[in-house]
Amino acid sequence: MAFTIAIDGPAAAGKGTISQAVAAHFDFAHLDTGLLYRAVGKRMLDGMGPLEAAQTLTASDLEAEGLRTPDVAQAASYVAAIPEVRAALVDFQRAFARRDGGAVLDGRDIGTVICPEAEAKLFVTASAEVRARRRYDELVKAGVTTDYETVLNQTHERDHRDSTRQDAPLRPADDAVILDTSKLDIEAAISAAVAAVNSMR
Repeated sequence: MAFTIAIDGPAAAGKGTISQAVAAHFDFAHLDTGLLYRAVGKRMLDGMGPLEAAQTLTASDLEAEGLRTPDVAQAASYVAAIPEVRAALVDFQRAFARRDGGAVLDGRDIGTVICPEAEAKLFVTASAEVRARRRYDELVKAGVTTDYETVLNQTHERDHRDSTRQDAPLRPADDAVILDTSKLDIEAAISAAVAAVNSMR
C-alpha cells in the first residue's frame, strides 16, 4: 500500500536527518529530492546545460562525489529556480512517492507541488542563525575553509531565492505540521516528527 510522507523545509533545518530517521522508523523508502538538484547543479558546473543535465540524469549521478560542497549547493538552488528543470524531475519524484510499501520524500516543494495529496506533510524549519551555525560546523568538520558570517549570508541569499522563485517557491503546505528545530536536539526532533506522522496515519 502506498503512503507518502512529504517533508519540506529550508537548508540545514534538519529535514534530511529527520527524513532518513522517519523512513527507517516506518520502514519506508527515502528520497532526498535536493540531491536531484545537486546532481543537476554539479553537471552544470561541469559544463552541461541545466535542462540537458536534468533530462539525462541517471541514478549514478546521485552517487557522484562532491555533491555536498558549497558551490554545488548554490548551483542546485540556481537550477531549481528554472521551471523546465523542475518539470523534467517531477515524474521521477511522483513515481517514487507512490511506490508500494510507503515513501518519504524531503525537499522544498514536496507537500505543495510534487505530492499535494501526500498522506502526511511536515515542514521542518529553524532560524537562519541556527541553520547557518549548523552548516558552518558541518563545513569545518569536512575541512572546508570558510567563516560563519559567509555561511549566514549564503543562508539568507538561498532562503530569499528559494522563497521568491516564480515556480514552486519554498513555503509550508496549508495542511503541513510545522516543526521548528531551533531549540531541539536531533533525537527530540525525530520523536516529534514520528509523533506527527502517527497522528496523520
